[in-house]
Amino acid sequence: MLLRNLTNFLVAAGPWGLLALAFLESSGMPIPNALDAYLIFLAVKQPNLAYRYAAIAVAGSAIGNTALFLAARHGGRRLLERTEHGRAQRFRRWFERFGLVTVFVPALLPIPMPLKIFVICAGALQSRLTSFLVVIFVARVLRYFGEAWLGVRLGLESTAFLRQHFRAFLAAAILLFVLLSLLVVANERWRGRRARVR
Repeated sequence: MLLRNLTNFLVAAGPWGLLALAFLESSGMPIPNALDAYLIFLAVKQPNLAYRYAAIAVAGSAIGNTALFLAARHGGRRLLERTEHGRAQRFRRWFERFGLVTVFVPALLPIPMPLKIFVICAGALQSRLTSFLVVIFVARVLRYFGEAWLGVRLGLESTAFLRQHFRAFLAAAILLFVLLSLLVVANERWRGRRARVR
């Protein structure tokens, strides 16, 4: 109830609310898909400002994800050690194997995927901040500017379009993850061969 009231308050606050909502959603607060729906709503309501709203969402999300990443860098290793079994441990192994690919795919696609645990893994396992920021920035620009474009082009049908094509987005997420993972594995093998040649 409190979370719903907070979300409603931020939605009513306009662009500053959008910035705060993007920050809170990305820094670990569970607000599933509220940001995406609100961004599309704003793009439909004010098409001339749609891409400005997308830029605000990107900024809020980048700041929120960076805050979560830095918090995990300082205290996340203990958190990961406490979650040595179950889903969190599986996500950690995926991150150790595939690196920032595990951050890029869920940050890009507007379907429920475990982004926050991978952000925590990235921080706790000492990923480079600049690499992390580039991945988050590229994924969020593609996602939020894409949603703003949908809002301008399709109007109120945008959210229905996203719901109707959920399976296609899920299939795209799996395919993208597989392709990027294959690139990571191929790069590792290539580096291994070069190291043996030397």
